[in-house]
Amino acid sequence: MNAFYEAAFRRVLFPAYETGLRRRRTLTYLDDYQRDQWLDPEQIATLQWQRLQRLLDHCYREVPYYREQWRKLDIAPQDIRNLDDYAKLPVLTKTDIRAHFDKLKADSWRDRLLYKATGGSTGEPMRFGYTRESNDRRAAVMWRGYEWAGSRMGRRTLFLWGGAVGDPTRAHQWKDRLYNAVFARRVLNSFKMTEANMSEYADAIDRYRPDIIVGYVGPLVKLAQWLIASGRKIWRPQGIIGGAEALHEFQRDLIQEAFRAPAFNTYGCREFMLIAAECEQRHGLHVNADHLVVELRTPHGAASAGRPGDVVITDLFNYGMPFVRYANGDMATASGDRCACGRGLPLLTRVDGRVLDAIRTPAGHVLPGEFFPHMLKDVAGLQRFQLVQRRLDRLDLSIVRGTDFDDASLDYIRREVNKVLGDSVQLDCHFVDDIPLTSSGKLRVTVSELTP
Repeated sequence: MNAFYEAAFRRVLFPAYETGLRRRRTLTYLDDYQRDQWLDPEQIATLQWQRLQRLLDHCYREVPYYREQWRKLDIAPQDIRNLDDYAKLPVLTKTDIRAHFDKLKADSWRDRLLYKATGGSTGEPMRFGYTRESNDRRAAVMWRGYEWAGSRMGRRTLFLWGGAVGDPTRAHQWKDRLYNAVFARRVLNSFKMTEANMSEYADAIDRYRPDIIVGYVGPLVKLAQWLIASGRKIWRPQGIIGGAEALHEFQRDLIQEAFRAPAFNTYGCREFMLIAAECEQRHGLHVNADHLVVELRTPHGAASAGRPGDVVITDLFNYGMPFVRYANGDMATASGDRCACGRGLPLLTRVDGRVLDAIRTPAGHVLPGEFFPHMLKDVAGLQRFQLVQRRLDRLDLSIVRGTDFDDASLDYIRREVNKVLGDSVQLDCHFVDDIPLTSSGKLRVTVSELTP
């Protein structure tokens, strides 16, 4: 029955809704992206460059902000002959967008833009504009990336996601229920998750029996820990997709043990939707290079393979309010390998977290936030943790400990941190009963509160 509905949804229901009712071209773009992913890396690079050239020409003609900025630098589109030249263009920041919001709109699109806002995880929400085509393309890229993890259209999917904000009307609730039923989706509100109601989430999964579970990493980890601790066995899905935050390897292990299914990492942000995702090989995240230009930058230039860098992104199809070389505040590490799946899309080894959550020292050290999840994954009895830096010379580590955590565990933590940071930073460890999720339902394992 599930296979029949999946086929009917993909061939009849979704085209009728997306193409017929909503007049969107998502399926056309999806066909294109599914074809493009199998091109050789060189062919994808050529396709990306052609699309980038068209966008840069458009920006110079129609977007006042870029025309003014590039003229100050005596740069015209014809001067940008390769990606090295392109990397000389100024980086766009959230501050730039707020200060020059209207000038970033293309002249021919000013009255036709759609708008969204970021969630403001740094405390500063940001509004931005986009075109209908770019939105349809983003949806197509999302479907392609989720399909790599087995999440096909019409497949029975449970979302452990954020709930509605405010008080939706009865009509809105009815519309959501109908939409989710047709799309074979069930949504559980992760914002309401507590230690006391974990069994309710497990019961809901058992009742719905999803093929795929998609969720924020933090709530997935909390539920996985409860399942393991309680010995509860629930319905076994065919795959778990983590989104909205980085999936660290120790978290992947917990999720896979609890749900007895493979867990897949994805990387995206509100400004662009899906940036990269793991395929069935799970040896890195494929960058959607036929849709975006993703650079990894250091203060000295491009980050080499295996070295973390700041993420800088250009959406190749948002002609209405283009973000050219936009620094979204994240760090990631590139891979120099080619995936065994045969796709020509380049790989990220991992997403290292937010730039603002990198740990700094008085000696000028900058340690990616990924270090602590990587080191702490091997500590016996450590159930949950959060590392917070409030001062340059001090780190606070909150630990939820299990029965296996002992003095040797604590000694190991102090020894490994000292190896990397030396004695210039004081490490204070605190034992706590729980570490709450953020207001957006996420679990931040490394947090820097220092002023950038």
